[in-house]
Amino acid sequence: MTRLALGLIAGLASLPAYAEDLPQTVPATDSAVSTMTDAERKAFRDEMRAYLLDHPEVLIEAMDVLQRREEDAALARDTQFITVNSALIFANTNDWVGGNPKGDITLVEFMDYRCGYCRKAYDEVDKLIKTDGNIRFVVKEFPILGEASMLSAQFAIALRQLHGDEAYAKAHDALMTLRGEPTPETLARLATDLGFEAKPILDRMQAPEVQAVIAENYALAEQMDITGTPAFVLKDMVMRGYAPLETMQDFVKEARSDG
Repeated sequence: MTRLALGLIAGLASLPAYAEDLPQTVPATDSAVSTMTDAERKAFRDEMRAYLLDHPEVLIEAMDVLQRREEDAALARDTQFITVNSALIFANTNDWVGGNPKGDITLVEFMDYRCGYCRKAYDEVDKLIKTDGNIRFVVKEFPILGEASMLSAQFAIALRQLHGDEAYAKAHDALMTLRGEPTPETLARLATDLGFEAKPILDRMQAPEVQAVIAENYALAEQMDITGTPAFVLKDMVMRGYAPLETMQDFVKEARSDG
C-alpha cells in the first residue's frame, strides 16, 4: 500500500464514521503507521482530517482513480475469459447465427424475449447488421425474467432443433414483436402461423436438449458477470446493457480498429 493510500485511509479514519477502524485497516507491516505512538497517530489523523476538509476534491479524485482501476480490472477479466472461452462464446453450434455468416467480426447478444430493452435493441441491432453488411451475429438465449421468458426461449430453441435456422429466425422475429403473454396456447398459434405443427414443438420445449442450451448460457453468463439483458460480446469486449445505434456502431468500429 502506498504512503498516499495510507494517508487517505488515515484521514478518512479520523472522520466520525471511521474513527474506530484505523488500527484494523492499516497493515501491521507498514512501519510508517504501525510504529506510531498514540500521540503521533492522533496528530497524523488530525492533520489529515484538516487537509481533507480543506481539500475535499482529493476524495473525489481518489474515487475517480479507484473507479478507473476497477474498470480496467473488469476489462482485463473480460478479455482473459473471452480469450480462453472463445469457441464457446463465438462458435457454439447450439447458437443461431445470423447477419453475414462469413463476416469479418462476430457480435454475440445475450437476450431475453420479454426484456423491454432487448426489444428496444432489436431494431438497433437489425439496422446495425443490415447497414454494416459484414457482421456475423450470434444469439444466446438467456431467459431471466420469469416463466414467460423461459417459455419463449424454450419455444425458439425447440423450433430450431426441429426445423433449423431459417425457422428459428422467423420465430425470433415473431417473439421479439409478440404482443401479450407467450402462453402455450399463444405459442401453439404462433407455430401454426409460421407453418409448423404445434404439438411436436411444444413437446420438445421440455426436452433435455433444450434445457441444456439454456443451462449452458446461464453458466457462461455467470462466469462473464452478465446479470442482465441485453449484453453484447464483440472480440474481447463486453457491453452490458442497451445502447443506441450510434454507440453500437462505435463499438464495432473500435473492435475492428484493434485488428
